[in-house]
Amino acid sequence: MRTVVTDAQTTPYLVDLTPPEFRQRLFEALSIYVEAMGYPRGTEQSRAPMWSEHLHRPGWRAVGALLPNTDPTQPDSLVAVAYGYNGAAHQWWHQQVRDGLRRTGHSPQNVEATLDDYFELTELHVLPSAQGHGLGGRLCSRLLDGVSAQNVMLSTPEVPEEDNRAWRLYRRLGFADVLREFTFAGDRRPFAVLGRRLPLDGPVA
Repeated sequence: MRTVVTDAQTTPYLVDLTPPEFRQRLFEALSIYVEAMGYPRGTEQSRAPMWSEHLHRPGWRAVGALLPNTDPTQPDSLVAVAYGYNGAAHQWWHQQVRDGLRRTGHSPQNVEATLDDYFELTELHVLPSAQGHGLGGRLCSRLLDGVSAQNVMLSTPEVPEEDNRAWRLYRRLGFADVLREFTFAGDRRPFAVLGRRLPLDGPVA
Protein backbone atom coordinates (compact mmCIF):
# COMPACT_ATOMS: atom_id res chain seq x y z
CA MET A 1 0.00 0.00 0.00
CA ARG A 2 1.47 3.38 -1.07
CA THR A 3 1.49 6.26 1.47
CA VAL A 4 0.27 9.55 0.03
CA VAL A 5 1.97 12.65 1.47
CA THR A 6 -0.35 15.66 1.58
CA ASP A 7 0.53 19.36 1.57
CA ALA A 8 -0.47 19.58 5.22
CA GLN A 9 2.19 17.00 6.01
CA THR A 10 4.96 18.91 4.22
CA THR A 11 4.13 22.50 5.19
CA PRO A 12 5.69 23.98 8.35
CA TYR A 13 3.30 25.16 11.05
CA LEU A 14 3.85 27.71 13.83
CA VAL A 15 3.91 27.09 17.56
CA ASP A 16 4.53 29.32 20.56
CA LEU A 17 7.52 28.00 22.50
CA THR A 18 7.51 28.07 26.28
CA PRO A 19 10.87 28.44 28.08
CA PRO A 20 11.06 24.67 28.81
CA GLU A 21 10.22 23.85 25.17
CA PHE A 22 12.82 26.34 23.97
CA ARG A 23 15.46 24.83 26.24
CA GLN A 24 14.64 21.37 24.90
CA ARG A 25 15.12 22.56 21.32
CA LEU A 26 17.97 24.98 22.06
CA PHE A 27 20.63 23.30 19.92
CA GLU A 28 18.14 22.70 17.12
CA ALA A 29 17.42 26.44 17.16
CA LEU A 30 21.13 27.31 17.33
CA SER A 31 21.83 25.06 14.35
CA ILE A 32 19.30 27.05 12.32
CA TYR A 33 20.92 30.29 13.51
CA VAL A 34 24.43 29.16 12.53
CA GLU A 35 23.36 28.04 9.06
CA ALA A 36 21.24 31.12 8.38
CA MET A 37 23.93 33.56 9.54
CA GLY A 38 26.85 31.76 7.92
CA TYR A 39 28.74 31.31 11.18
CA PRO A 40 31.23 28.43 11.57
CA ARG A 41 30.07 25.21 13.14
CA GLY A 42 30.84 25.24 16.84
CA THR A 43 29.34 28.70 17.30
CA GLU A 44 26.39 26.91 18.87
CA GLN A 45 28.42 26.07 21.95
CA SER A 46 29.49 29.66 22.59
CA ARG A 47 26.00 31.08 21.98
CA ALA A 48 24.06 28.57 24.06
CA PRO A 49 24.69 30.21 27.46
CA MET A 50 23.61 33.62 26.14
CA TRP A 51 20.40 32.29 24.56
CA SER A 52 19.65 30.45 27.81
CA GLU A 53 20.17 33.64 29.83
CA HIS A 54 17.78 35.52 27.55
CA LEU A 55 14.97 33.22 28.69
CA HIS A 56 14.90 35.08 32.01
CA ARG A 57 14.51 38.57 30.56
CA PRO A 58 11.20 40.42 31.01
CA GLY A 59 8.82 39.99 28.11
CA TRP A 60 10.68 37.01 26.61
CA ARG A 61 8.67 35.10 24.03
CA ALA A 62 9.47 32.74 21.17
CA VAL A 63 7.82 31.20 18.14
CA GLY A 64 8.98 28.20 16.14
CA ALA A 65 8.04 26.62 12.83
CA LEU A 66 7.83 22.85 12.84
CA LEU A 67 7.91 20.56 9.82
CA PRO A 68 5.72 17.47 10.28
CA ASN A 69 7.77 14.28 10.44
CA THR A 70 6.66 11.57 8.04
CA ASP A 71 7.50 9.08 10.80
CA PRO A 72 4.73 9.52 13.41
CA THR A 73 6.98 8.08 16.11
CA GLN A 74 9.47 10.94 15.71
CA PRO A 75 9.03 14.58 16.80
CA ASP A 76 8.43 17.24 14.18
CA SER A 77 11.56 19.13 13.11
CA LEU A 78 12.25 22.75 13.98
CA VAL A 79 12.96 24.63 10.73
CA ALA A 80 12.61 28.27 11.84
CA VAL A 81 12.74 30.21 15.08
CA ALA A 82 12.19 33.74 16.36
CA TYR A 83 12.46 35.19 19.84
CA GLY A 84 12.83 38.48 21.65
CA TYR A 85 12.21 40.38 24.87
CA ASN A 86 11.78 43.87 26.27
CA GLY A 87 14.80 46.12 25.77
CA ALA A 88 16.44 47.65 28.85
CA ALA A 89 19.34 49.99 29.58
CA HIS A 90 21.54 47.36 31.27
CA GLN A 91 21.50 45.02 28.26
CA TRP A 92 24.53 44.71 25.97
CA TRP A 93 22.61 45.28 22.71
CA HIS A 94 20.92 48.37 24.14
CA GLN A 95 24.26 49.80 25.27
CA GLN A 96 25.86 49.13 21.90
CA VAL A 97 23.04 50.85 19.99
CA ARG A 98 22.99 53.76 22.43
CA ASP A 99 26.73 54.28 21.90
CA GLY A 100 26.28 54.04 18.12
CA LEU A 101 23.51 56.63 18.11
CA ARG A 102 25.61 59.01 20.19
CA ARG A 103 28.69 58.58 17.99
CA THR A 104 26.69 59.28 14.83
CA GLY A 105 25.48 62.61 16.14
CA HIS A 106 22.03 61.88 17.51
CA SER A 107 20.96 64.28 20.24
CA PRO A 108 20.50 62.95 23.80
CA GLN A 109 16.77 63.56 23.42
CA ASN A 110 16.62 61.51 20.23
CA VAL A 111 18.64 58.69 21.77
CA GLU A 112 16.31 58.53 24.74
CA ALA A 113 13.21 58.62 22.55
CA THR A 114 14.56 55.85 20.31
CA LEU A 115 15.44 53.53 23.19
CA ASP A 116 12.66 54.46 25.59
CA ASP A 117 10.15 51.62 25.10
CA TYR A 118 10.95 48.84 22.64
CA PHE A 119 10.83 45.10 22.15
CA GLU A 120 14.08 43.65 20.82
CA LEU A 121 13.47 41.14 18.05
CA THR A 122 16.66 39.31 18.96
CA GLU A 123 16.66 36.41 16.52
CA LEU A 124 14.62 35.40 13.46
CA HIS A 125 16.02 32.61 11.30
CA VAL A 126 14.65 30.19 8.71
CA LEU A 127 16.52 27.21 7.30
CA PRO A 128 17.22 27.71 3.58
CA SER A 129 15.46 24.41 2.90
CA ALA A 130 12.28 25.75 4.54
CA GLN A 131 12.21 29.11 2.80
CA GLY A 132 9.51 29.97 0.32
CA HIS A 133 6.56 29.42 2.69
CA GLY A 134 6.44 33.01 3.98
CA LEU A 135 7.68 31.77 7.34
CA GLY A 136 9.68 34.91 8.16
CA GLY A 137 6.66 37.16 7.98
CA ARG A 138 4.44 34.69 9.80
CA LEU A 139 6.98 34.25 12.59
CA CYS A 140 7.42 38.00 12.97
CA SER A 141 3.67 38.68 13.05
CA ARG A 142 2.99 35.97 15.60
CA LEU A 143 5.93 36.90 17.81
CA LEU A 144 4.96 40.58 17.94
CA ASP A 145 1.22 40.07 18.31
CA GLY A 146 0.21 41.46 21.70
CA VAL A 147 3.61 42.96 22.58
CA SER A 148 2.94 45.99 24.79
CA ALA A 149 6.04 48.03 23.85
CA GLN A 150 5.60 51.03 21.59
CA ASN A 151 8.33 49.97 19.16
CA VAL A 152 10.22 46.95 17.90
CA MET A 153 13.92 47.04 17.01
CA LEU A 154 16.35 44.56 15.48
CA SER A 155 19.76 44.30 13.88
CA THR A 156 20.59 42.54 10.63
CA PRO A 157 23.83 42.25 8.61
CA GLU A 158 24.31 44.80 5.86
CA VAL A 159 24.15 43.37 2.32
CA PRO A 160 24.67 45.15 -1.03
CA GLU A 161 21.46 46.80 -2.25
CA GLU A 162 19.61 45.25 0.71
CA ASP A 163 19.22 42.25 -1.58
CA ASN A 164 18.33 39.25 0.54
CA ARG A 165 15.22 37.69 2.07
CA ALA A 166 15.70 39.26 5.50
CA TRP A 167 15.98 42.78 4.15
CA ARG A 168 13.00 42.36 1.84
CA LEU A 169 10.95 41.04 4.76
CA TYR A 170 11.84 43.90 7.10
CA ARG A 171 11.21 46.56 4.49
CA ARG A 172 7.89 44.95 3.59
CA LEU A 173 6.91 45.06 7.26
CA GLY A 174 7.75 48.76 7.46
CA PHE A 175 11.05 48.71 9.36
CA ALA A 176 13.04 51.93 8.94
CA ASP A 177 16.70 52.79 9.50
CA VAL A 178 17.91 53.56 13.02
CA LEU A 179 21.64 52.98 12.42
CA ARG A 180 23.49 51.88 9.28
CA GLU A 181 26.93 50.35 8.79
CA PHE A 182 27.25 49.79 12.52
CA THR A 183 29.85 47.38 13.90
CA PHE A 184 28.97 45.59 17.12
CA ALA A 185 31.78 44.68 19.49
CA GLY A 186 33.01 41.18 18.69
CA ASP A 187 31.71 41.02 15.09
CA ARG A 188 33.59 42.57 12.16
CA ARG A 189 30.60 42.63 9.83
CA PRO A 190 28.63 45.86 9.47
CA PHE A 191 25.04 45.69 10.70
CA ALA A 192 21.96 47.82 10.28
CA VAL A 193 19.70 48.57 13.22
CA LEU A 194 16.08 48.87 12.13
CA GLY A 195 12.88 49.75 13.96
CA ARG A 196 9.21 50.55 13.62
CA ARG A 197 6.12 51.34 15.67
CA LEU A 198 3.90 48.60 17.05
CA PRO A 199 1.50 47.02 16.36
CA LEU A 200 2.60 45.75 12.96
CA ASP A 201 -0.80 46.55 11.48
CA GLY A 202 -0.62 50.11 12.83
CA PRO A 203 1.21 53.16 11.44
CA VAL A 204 4.71 52.49 10.16
CA ALA A 205 6.27 55.58 11.75
